[in-house]
Amino acid sequence: MARKDLLDIASLHREEIEFLLDQSTSFKQLFTQSVKKVPALEGKSVLMLFYEPSTRTHTSFEVAAKRLSAEVTNFDIAQSSITKGESVRETVETLQAMRTDYIVVRHGRSGLPGMIARLTKASVINAGDGAHAHPTQALLDAFTIKEKFPNPVGKKVLIIGDILHSRVARSTSTLLKKLGIDVAYLGPGSLVPKYGPENIRRFTNYEEAMAWAPDFVYLLRVQMERQDVQFFPSLREYHRLYGITNTRLEEIRQRGLYLMHPGPVNRGVELCDAVMDYERSLINNQVENGIAVRMAVLDWLTPGGEAPKSEPTFERSFAPLPHLTA
Repeated sequence: MARKDLLDIASLHREEIEFLLDQSTSFKQLFTQSVKKVPALEGKSVLMLFYEPSTRTHTSFEVAAKRLSAEVTNFDIAQSSITKGESVRETVETLQAMRTDYIVVRHGRSGLPGMIARLTKASVINAGDGAHAHPTQALLDAFTIKEKFPNPVGKKVLIIGDILHSRVARSTSTLLKKLGIDVAYLGPGSLVPKYGPENIRRFTNYEEAMAWAPDFVYLLRVQMERQDVQFFPSLREYHRLYGITNTRLEEIRQRGLYLMHPGPVNRGVELCDAVMDYERSLINNQVENGIAVRMAVLDWLTPGGEAPKSEPTFERSFAPLPHLTA
């Protein structure tokens, strides 16, 4: 069942997902019971290759690797030859010569981690590529949900926001469906794709979406940097129509719903300040669970195996995404 790389969720079997979630439970029990470090990856090296800025994902992977006793190297893009025109292929060939065991990569172009995986014997972990996939975010989201409902089949998750540009929405909805969880989308009509997987409801009205009676409300960050045109009048208007206002938070509290967000949070846009103090907000739980999940992924993958001969499976949540070649 071991794999060389983790590039997406769509290609994972349910048995692999369940295994990773079970392993995440074990790792979380370790570091919450004061066992801060285990020798699972002693002597191994993990390279952090982030072409896009990141705080939560980058730090989470680094902490996870160090808790497994791996050596961590942060590749400084700004100081590298990439700024002089070096191609990704040349960069990976250089890194391959350094005999790194794992490469954690984030890039703005969909499919690039898959290309890197075909060029190296190191295990490649996709930490987010364009609007395509973010597999470890999906795994930590599922892990967080299963902590509240060990058997989540039939539970409902309402994902609110910029579905169109969200790799989190793609990966998380794909994974939750594999676990038998119902998923629905809510957002402006311009940001809720008309085409996508079957059995995912689409709402553009908040009241109608809440009438669907979700168990979890998952708020996406509004990604202005991925929007080449303006998809809604203003951030203030977005918050009024789709954000968690103080009034909506009170309704959510009365219903006993759980709130989630992948971070970073745009306060006053996706949610009001009071959400951070809401007793059923799972946002901080997601951050903690990210370490456990990424420990499980690093421990599971097997470097040195045969690189994939084909492209990674693109999550079919929305319209086809651009394909990246070498």
